[in-house]
Amino acid sequence: MTATELPKGWPEGKALAVSVNVMCEAWTDDAAPGIGPMGNPLKAGFLDTQARSWGEYGMTHGAPRLLDIVGDLGVPCGTYASGIIAEKWPELLRRIDGDGHFIGAHAWMQNILPVYQERAEEEADLKKGVALFEDVIGKAPKGFSSPRGTFSANTPELLVENGFTWHIDYFNADLPYRLDTSAGPLAAVPFTMEINDLPIYMRYGNQPQAYSDTLKRIVDKYDTIGRPPALIDITAHAHVFGRPYGAIEFKAAIESVMNVDWVWMTTHQELASLVHPG
Repeated sequence: MTATELPKGWPEGKALAVSVNVMCEAWTDDAAPGIGPMGNPLKAGFLDTQARSWGEYGMTHGAPRLLDIVGDLGVPCGTYASGIIAEKWPELLRRIDGDGHFIGAHAWMQNILPVYQERAEEEADLKKGVALFEDVIGKAPKGFSSPRGTFSANTPELLVENGFTWHIDYFNADLPYRLDTSAGPLAAVPFTMEINDLPIYMRYGNQPQAYSDTLKRIVDKYDTIGRPPALIDITAHAHVFGRPYGAIEFKAAIESVMNVDWVWMTTHQELASLVHPG
């Protein structure tokens, strides 16, 4: 199938497929988030301990808060977690799995991008994360997201070879499609950035309510462009919008679409199964 073809199994009458995603991210011990709340960056070579502490909030407070919200609202949700989280915060992964949400792999660490790695190094990190997930929750991840959404030339093939069935590092389509690699097929699930706290709030400095307001406007005005079938993500990073100011908007965004009759509340996992049942 092509990237413009409506997948078989897409519910009739549903124009927008909305996926709620919670991103759980961690960094190596000598690194910190590249985007933080302070405007004055440190000199090169110094660990930003403020940004590091700010990032850790996601695992201890932010993710549980966001999971409580989706649980209270009763909507499907998916998560992506850095591999090291299985080692440092295994109780969080057990809680996510126990709540019935899928856990996708989000590489090994956020400051280690596949695009910079040699093939053997990338595969070793991939296998290490998969093994840890299996140890903690008894199952291997099937979905994958690269830090920064930037994969290497080897990533799709390595994912297939290591048991993954879908990949969300694609921004070139409105609908999921089948991607054929030299190792076999992979579901490419486009990842949308319109309702994502990192660009809309952290990068561009909008007020927190721009997050929920943007989605509300899309829904209110979608008929003016003919309601084309597409998917859209509501994505919150646990260390950013897992805080009260962000959690309020995360909840408001979900509430604005969850009862709209032409919106399909789904997950990347379900979307991937439409084009690659494996």
